Amino acid sequence: MPKPVVLVTEPEYRRGEPVFASTTELTCYAAPPAEDALVQEVARTGARHLVVGSVKYGERFYAALPRGAVVARFGVGHDSIDKAKATEAGVLCTNTPHVLQQSVAELTLTMIGAAARHVVASATDMRKGEWRLRQGIELEGKTLTLVGCGEIGRAVARIAGAGYGMRVVGYTRKSPASVPPDPHIPHMTDDLRAAVAEADFVSLHIPGGAENQHLFNRERLGWLRERAWLINTARGAVVDEVALFDALTSGRLAGAALDVFEREPYEPRESRDLRSLDNVLLMPHIGSHTFEANRRMAERALRNIVFAEAGDFSRMDLLNPAVL
Repeated sequence: MPKPVVLVTEPEYRRGEPVFASTTELTCYAAPPAEDALVQEVARTGARHLVVGSVKYGERFYAALPRGAVVARFGVGHDSIDKAKATEAGVLCTNTPHVLQQSVAELTLTMIGAAARHVVASATDMRKGEWRLRQGIELEGKTLTLVGCGEIGRAVARIAGAGYGMRVVGYTRKSPASVPPDPHIPHMTDDLRAAVAEADFVSLHIPGGAENQHLFNRERLGWLRERAWLINTARGAVVDEVALFDALTSGRLAGAALDVFEREPYEPRESRDLRSLDNVLLMPHIGSHTFEANRRMAERALRNIVFAEAGDFSRMDLLNPAVL
């Protein structure tokens, strides 16, 4: 019997190529991520399953797939997947949880450390031949507020608390009493304003989607203490970039370190270009882009497809169980 054909959008194929190229249970091909070209490749190859990134696809995409097909998101966030359209088309949607928290947490702390010691600005000074001593701060004893205390937030708390000796505060929409205790998050609250009020660093670890669209708008950015840093390795749409720009240029905030943006690749909104600011550290969405995390995401995406082929739906990371 021929092996099931899986199309993997090109950026994701490159990230997990050792896994996709060596699998013995499936036949994986790289495919263009643009919707029209991807739909044509599905028809040309007879592909039954797809592994995709964060591109949003429309009804034509889901309609092109056979019932029982899998759209496997290469990553944890799945706000780009239209679960309703997929369910209507009989398509199973999955993601890759539990495999990238260490990579994202390490980048988060790297960005916090870089902010505390003016690493980017100092390195730029040196490249220009300038010997300038910028005074930084120690992280020990500083307050880090985590907005979202899932697996990634807890990994950040572990490194920040046990490694740097930071005081960690966690914010959750749930009742704090219902959240499993974590020794690295000794302070937990469901009051966002109180959580960020005394923070030196506020780090975001919540999903995208309508519920969190511009959660940090002009008003809530005003809740942060003056000279605090905002760190975002979650989803760009969680932060109103126009309001953030204004808060940074007014001196209301010390700075921002961002790995995610409302539009990717990054495009300024309303002529407010975050790249023009000295107190902003920008990264091109590389939180999970490590060799180890890419390997684990590729393996988990393919594992979900193998489970679907075997009809073992209970072991899948299924995002739309109603499809069953």
